[in-house]
Amino acid sequence: MANLRVRIDDGFETFGRWLYRNRFKTLLMMLVVVAAFGSQLPRLTFDTSNESYFHEEDPTLREYDAFREQFGREEMLIIALRPPEVFDRAFLQWLADFHAALEAEVPYVKEITSLVNVRHTRGEGDELIVEDLLETLPRTPAEMARLKERVLSSELYRNFLVSEDGKFTTVVIETLAFSPGGEAGDLLAGFGEADEQPVGGQAVERMPLSQEENRELVLAARKVAAKFQSPDFPIHIAGGPALDEFFERTMQKDMGQFLGLAFLAIGIFLFVLFRRFSGVVLPLLVVILSLLSTVGLMAATGVSFTIPTTILPSFLLAVGVGASVHLLAIFYRDFQRRGDKEGAIVYALGHSGLPIVMTALTTAAGLYAFVTAEMAPIAHLGIFAGTGVLIALLYTLVLLPALLALWPVRQHARFGSGERSGGFDRLLTAIADFATSRALGIVVFSGVVVAAAIVGLFRLSFSMNFVEWIPRSQEIRRSIDLVDRELKGSSTLELVIDTGEENGLYEPAALNAMEALGRFAEQYRNDAGVQVVGKTNSLLNVLKETHRALNENRAEFYAIPQSRQLVAQELLLFENSGSDDLERLVDSQFSKARLTIVVPWDDAAVYVGFVQKIRAEAERLFEGRAIVTVTGTLNLFTQMMFAMMRSMAKSYVIAGVVITVMMMLLVGSLRIGLLSMVANLTPIMVTMGLVMGFAGIRLDAFTLLIGSIALGLAVDDTIHFFHNFRRYYGQGMDAREAVRQTLLTSGRAMLFTSLVLVTGFWLFMLATLNNVFYFGLLTGVALIFALLADFLLAPAMIMLVLRTQYGRTLTGKWSGAGAIASST
Repeated sequence: MANLRVRIDDGFETFGRWLYRNRFKTLLMMLVVVAAFGSQLPRLTFDTSNESYFHEEDPTLREYDAFREQFGREEMLIIALRPPEVFDRAFLQWLADFHAALEAEVPYVKEITSLVNVRHTRGEGDELIVEDLLETLPRTPAEMARLKERVLSSELYRNFLVSEDGKFTTVVIETLAFSPGGEAGDLLAGFGEADEQPVGGQAVERMPLSQEENRELVLAARKVAAKFQSPDFPIHIAGGPALDEFFERTMQKDMGQFLGLAFLAIGIFLFVLFRRFSGVVLPLLVVILSLLSTVGLMAATGVSFTIPTTILPSFLLAVGVGASVHLLAIFYRDFQRRGDKEGAIVYALGHSGLPIVMTALTTAAGLYAFVTAEMAPIAHLGIFAGTGVLIALLYTLVLLPALLALWPVRQHARFGSGERSGGFDRLLTAIADFATSRALGIVVFSGVVVAAAIVGLFRLSFSMNFVEWIPRSQEIRRSIDLVDRELKGSSTLELVIDTGEENGLYEPAALNAMEALGRFAEQYRNDAGVQVVGKTNSLLNVLKETHRALNENRAEFYAIPQSRQLVAQELLLFENSGSDDLERLVDSQFSKARLTIVVPWDDAAVYVGFVQKIRAEAERLFEGRAIVTVTGTLNLFTQMMFAMMRSMAKSYVIAGVVITVMMMLLVGSLRIGLLSMVANLTPIMVTMGLVMGFAGIRLDAFTLLIGSIALGLAVDDTIHFFHNFRRYYGQGMDAREAVRQTLLTSGRAMLFTSLVLVTGFWLFMLATLNNVFYFGLLTGVALIFALLADFLLAPAMIMLVLRTQYGRTLTGKWSGAGAIASST
């Protein structure tokens, strides 16, 4: 193993000589690679939709796509209004004008519904009349009173277009499910059209409404609202499209802010460390090109930026600079001593090449552990963050030495990283002496802290709530909360009931089962005894309204006809009335129907049991009659919850096993490799157990990343510590002196890289979204604990292990397979 290490070091030195002598060719080759990646950047896209959290082949997404093909987009843009009085002629006239302006100026709209045009079904003699509610505005107080009574008594209007107390009303915009190229297909979806619409004799796949089109729609609605906004008529915009637009806008704003601040912070740290222009420019150039190449690779493979992947650019900047720092620190020190640039490059690569490679590989391993994640953005983050780390490694080992060979570097009478600062060295020496002389106490104290952290780990829980990510100071959050409070919900669970036969929905038994399922949902209460569902909507509303209208508008006939023939006749009459409302409720063959269950936005964890019980009740009621598919936004969230739990378990196990094996290979010992992992796992356990567990911070799509990411980063300093300790201890120093020299030589770079990483992650605390704030805060805290573990716990454990193996004789080399001195 010792010979292997020597051969690897010699190989890096040989590579360094080749780079120096072929610096122009190397630079040209690297520029070609960067240009190839950079040429793909214009193809980069953003996606903040709920669907972006699923892989294309995920059954949950396929069911959701099938629903959208059949019934259109379930998420509505909700414009909420609280006038002084809803049932007032002046307001209703204002509402009619506002409705007309929206229809005229907002693009990508399938239908706009308000009190102005919502269907009003009534009978006159034997005739069924389906008309707009406000065909004419009420002219007298008596007419207005009748309108108010009609609206507040309607199951269709209540908690949809008006609140139960009649003081709050909405305008609901149903958007196109597909881009205008597939608009015709969208309007005919479920009425004889296939998934692909024939155009010019060829089948063309319809594309969902894009982020750009969704943004245009929401901004146009806001523009119209701004024209009509007044103190008397405050306007609030909520709903899925508005939420998507907010996340996209926030994501792009925060990414730009993070990048700018990260550049500034890293530049300042580099200047403080090196006091050289080249020491600032060259590392920044390497990480910038690494970032551009990684993002270009994302664009080339068609992967969009999503909410979780917004951390990628700043993450790569902070992580990628570490390898450059370690290489430059050795280079400047040797160049200052000898003044030989080629020799300094060769020495730096020979001295730091292997640990730099190992740290990059362990960091990438921690990230690649997310590749198996069932949540697509988490898997993409693992793939491209891990690949970005390897690209940064390539540019550090190839591009940086070539740039150093070309850059005019001078010896300084006094320079940053190569000259020991007396005060700083005394601090590092004091830390080394404390860790080695108080070894047992440090290990015991660490054990107590870990024991407390384990208790905290059992207090952790999972969370998936997009709305909770948004601070209450944001208008979109206040609007969603308002709609949920007044209308008892703005999120939906969709059930598709497939009878499997044409006109199967004419059967009263199937309709009765659908009614029983809706009633079960409306009466459901959670563990706290709170009613969960705001309302349900389905074909039954149309059928009951029609049956009542055809029976002299008598309230007792608001019921399902118990005759197949009568059901068929009444639905045919409704179709012939001119209303197209059935299109969004049933398919053209009357074999499939949707049942919409409206609930407030809340944590998916709250709804897991609810969805499971709805699914079980549906299977019981429709056993042998129909197949019921559960889909919709709420189902997406609950499935995300399960995917998040499974992804976390798999990624943590993979990261832990892979990094442990790599550490054992590095130190050449099972025992010491496992020991080194104690120093790496302790900070993760303390952060997640002691901090998150006892503080009540829940695991979500961001905070679940902390463990694997922090582990992959924490192990970097551990590798540098053990690598250099092995060098000094192998030269015959006693263990205390080897620890002291390790911290004096590598401690400075370890501290610097940790400060850069902590600063990089704490910049996320400036994010708009709460979940990004906690991710940055907690990852930074984990890295601080990791640095303390490397400065204190790792030396203490080494002292105890050597004392146990060799008694009080702590000099000489470790021999055999267990010797750190004999391998890397």
